[in-house]
Amino acid sequence: MAVNLQQAIDIGKYLVTQRLLGRKRFPLVLMLEPLFRCNLACTGCGKIQHPKEILKQNLTPEQCFAAVEECGAPVVSIPGGEPLLHPQIDEIVRGLVERKKYIYLCTNGLLLEKSLDKFQPSPYLTFSVHLDGMRELHDRCVDRKGVFDIAVQAIRAAKAKGFRVTTNTTIFEGTDPKDMQEFFDFLETLNTDGMMISPGYSYEWAPDQDHFLQREQTRALFREILAPYKNGAKNWNFNHNPLFLDFLVGEKDYECTPWGSPSYSVLGWQKPCYLLNEGYYSTFQELLAQTDWSQYGQKSGNPKCADCMVHCGYEPTAAMDAMQPQNMARALTSVFGRN
Repeated sequence: MAVNLQQAIDIGKYLVTQRLLGRKRFPLVLMLEPLFRCNLACTGCGKIQHPKEILKQNLTPEQCFAAVEECGAPVVSIPGGEPLLHPQIDEIVRGLVERKKYIYLCTNGLLLEKSLDKFQPSPYLTFSVHLDGMRELHDRCVDRKGVFDIAVQAIRAAKAKGFRVTTNTTIFEGTDPKDMQEFFDFLETLNTDGMMISPGYSYEWAPDQDHFLQREQTRALFREILAPYKNGAKNWNFNHNPLFLDFLVGEKDYECTPWGSPSYSVLGWQKPCYLLNEGYYSTFQELLAQTDWSQYGQKSGNPKCADCMVHCGYEPTAAMDAMQPQNMARALTSVFGRN
């Protein structure tokens, strides 16, 4: 069981409430970035390309709480950089748990095991450990040997202490489907609380621009990778709405919901997608009111959006589609399992 039942119920209530209030645009996941600096330099990431004076900055716990309350999203993803480098990350997490937000603290795992004593297991807290494949592939993606083994050891340590742990895998052009299937089999042995997968993010600032997937490449690759799951030969435990997986393989045709995963960082509220570098607003309401949303998504004709199928834009769309009566039973398989 990947998505816990209480989380599914709370998010369902939130979505229904937004619809009853007549709101057309509302957030589902706040991407809260308390810092940009990291202890790795992955070639597919654009965050650490910020100037040094920006990389030195941290959001305070008070700034984090104010952003969470201003936004109102039920889920808070804490990426970075590496959030465990933040000197007050335990205080930030504790405050969000008190506010009953569902937290996904994203980490490369290097500092996770030694940081576990800072946190308490909670149904509101999940460590999301970044793993892009088995040892050789992952260490190549993060450009450092030994990271895979450290991350896997940290996952085992966190599970042993009662924490929820998921994995987060970014799939780039050139990935061997069989290698990825073997990787999913391995992750099942770790007894995690679900796997998350996404096509490679097209960061404008990322050093490696040659391995991001185009839309048809994404569908073809994910059809191969997920074939054993789709035909019932494998029952991999994904921490996804199954409708999003349908979208990745081309069985669903969704439009992006760019306001569904707003991003707040030391620079403010990003306009409007965290994969682009178009500036920042000072408040969330400015982001909602002043953004020309018609300029984003595949149908907009914006060339920057043409091939994007990344989770931050399309999982909110799948979540809304899951509220349709004909899709509810399928969506609930993420809670109760496929069988």
